[in-house]
Amino acid sequence: MKLKNNTAKHLLTGGLLSAGLVLAGNAQALTVISFGGASGDAMQEAYYTPFAQKAGITLTPGDYNGEFARIRAMVETGNVSWDVVEVESPELARGCFEGLFEPIDWELLGIQDDLIPAAIHECGVGTFVWSTVLAYDADRLSRAPESWADFWNVEEFPGKRGLRRGAKYTLEFALMADGVAADDVYDVLATAEGVDRAFAKLDELQPHIQWWEAGAQPPQWLVAGDVVMSSAYNGRIAAAQEEGRNLEINWTGSLYDLDYWAIVQGSSHVETAYDFIRFSSQPDTQAQYSSRIPYGPVNPAAIAELSEKQAARMPTADANLEGAIAVNTDFWVDYGEELEQRFNAWASQ
Repeated sequence: MKLKNNTAKHLLTGGLLSAGLVLAGNAQALTVISFGGASGDAMQEAYYTPFAQKAGITLTPGDYNGEFARIRAMVETGNVSWDVVEVESPELARGCFEGLFEPIDWELLGIQDDLIPAAIHECGVGTFVWSTVLAYDADRLSRAPESWADFWNVEEFPGKRGLRRGAKYTLEFALMADGVAADDVYDVLATAEGVDRAFAKLDELQPHIQWWEAGAQPPQWLVAGDVVMSSAYNGRIAAAQEEGRNLEINWTGSLYDLDYWAIVQGSSHVETAYDFIRFSSQPDTQAQYSSRIPYGPVNPAAIAELSEKQAARMPTADANLEGAIAVNTDFWVDYGEELEQRFNAWASQ
């Protein structure tokens, strides 16, 4: 297929040169913060444990839910206890602008030619490609939902729905449910009328929504029968499927993007942080991670180390990109804080 925007065009391209691993001999400790859950478990096996053993350091993992204010507070108070943190692209751009993240010295890091172009950022290094998808319990629905319009259709698909508690992603899904074409979502959402339209659509569904705040919740709720369908990160649903749960994914109208490693400004372990990022960007470690949870590797050489079945489950597979939207980072940097404030006021009513 022909991808329809620059972000998508770049997702499957990049150099194949390999980079050597140089570990800091005097490193003693490193704290790495991720979004946890099944992804954190995969990082533990693919990145944290082998890196700590090879570097001869203590690596302390932790998780959060993307609370940008926590990072800002650390830097502003000078009490920085996190070294490397996983961030989504809008937060990376905002944090870079505010000086919350260390600028990346790509010459020192030495892996720029190995990664897809979308992974290269002034203040971050892409680590995987993910999608937020429509997931559902195949045992509880008589037929499969085919769109976000079906997600909103509580008459034909009765039951609770799970949505991320926040404006980001939720407003895009609301507009698609209201008939906005995927290619037009951000153009419409950039207008006052479009924002009003998205919130009006959310008004229709609000009594049936169960809001999730952590990526582990949608599969848990689906398995427990609390919801019949939910927006969810594709990898979290795949992990539940591996456990034998009859959960399914509809990729149409999904949103995809990269998550990045960023180094918190004021970290005392910048050299070791570089070593960790370099290690976790190699083809073999990327393949180890993606074989445990189907998020797309940013080092294209890793794809060759995955089975055909594993590659087909990635957000970067051609079939899964059909009808999908690349998250518009610039939009969320420009409008994110305003829209999140309005969403929080609306959700608390």
